[in-house]
Amino acid sequence: MSADELGRWVPDSPEEVAKVFAKAAFPWWIAGGYAIELAVGRELRPHADVDVLVLRRDQALARNLLAGWDLYVADPPGQGQLRPWRSGEALPPPLHDIWCRRTPVAPWSVQLMLDEAEGDQWVSRRAPQIQLPIERLGRTSPTGTPYLAPEVQLFYKAKATRAKDETDFEAVLPLLNAPQRAWLADAIQVVAPDHPWRTRLLPASRT
Repeated sequence: MSADELGRWVPDSPEEVAKVFAKAAFPWWIAGGYAIELAVGRELRPHADVDVLVLRRDQALARNLLAGWDLYVADPPGQGQLRPWRSGEALPPPLHDIWCRRTPVAPWSVQLMLDEAEGDQWVSRRAPQIQLPIERLGRTSPTGTPYLAPEVQLFYKAKATRAKDETDFEAVLPLLNAPQRAWLADAIQVVAPDHPWRTRLLPASRT
């Protein structure tokens, strides 16, 4: 379906998202380009949407939190097709992308993303061998907004890098410490072993 058929986007700001999720009884994180901006502490570029990551095992709690919203799942993923996310419906893999708007006539304002977990470990939906303790999955902004750790967000951006992803990488690279750089380089090697970011992340002895 075309963008016109799917409807227009007017994304919430991270601050507006934080108000919506203030009563969430489950972990959540601002993701996408906004997560990078929260990490660097400044605006980098315009955004077409705002992503919010939750763990798949918490989807029922997220669905209840947004019970008054108009919610649609991309099914199948990446094919430009949406269908309603019915109340009480558990979304199995590979379904992970949910478009959210406050009413059927409102613009889309939040994109909810489901990710995997096993016990206390986050598990990448793209490559299950890539994991991270959930306690290390996110950070918190000075105003209290949780956001996805920049190395995890850059991992997602590495699969099909666009100009805006290069902008995000350049902005956040100086802020990554050695363990973050090593984790990201190892994760990228799994999905894109020849990606040029790896040589920027690792000392010459490891490239």
